[in-house]
Amino acid sequence: MLESLITSKTRIRILVKLFLNANNSGYLRGLALEFNESTNAVRKELNQLSSAGYLGKGKEQNKVTYKANTQHPLFVPLQNMVRKYVGIDTIVRTVLQRMGEVSRVIVVGDYAKGVDSGLIDVVVEGEDLNTVYINQMAGKIEQEIGRKVSFSFTSTFSHDDGFVIYDKRIEEDTTQV
Repeated sequence: MLESLITSKTRIRILVKLFLNANNSGYLRGLALEFNESTNAVRKELNQLSSAGYLGKGKEQNKVTYKANTQHPLFVPLQNMVRKYVGIDTIVRTVLQRMGEVSRVIVVGDYAKGVDSGLIDVVVEGEDLNTVYINQMAGKIEQEIGRKVSFSFTSTFSHDDGFVIYDKRIEEDTTQV
């Protein structure tokens, strides 16, 4: 879907890295190494995305770092497109269908860092979770999104190394408005 709209694979990689989790950042050489691309190709895309206002620049030591501009009017739609491209929306929809009392769904591992490795690590937090259901659905989810998915289940998750893609408290607050 995203490949037909954006033809540059480097640009897609940058968008996944910086928009999947808005806390992620990167610098030119680091991104070039991570993507196994030339610094010129990455520089060109970073400059175009920055001049359009999609990325913000900052300084960290001697490096210019790039981060998603969360204040840009198209940040949320662009982040939703990236998450849909990766398959996050499908995971959330499937988990919430018949999973039980889900309080949060958190992405950890490579995708939390913005690395499109092909394996999405998902932590499902809640009470009395129907783990049999989600384990049966894992294959279907993987087939639908074209990526491997690994589920972990817990009653409480308190690590800082992931990002929340569903929070029951926030969903309840927004539906009452």
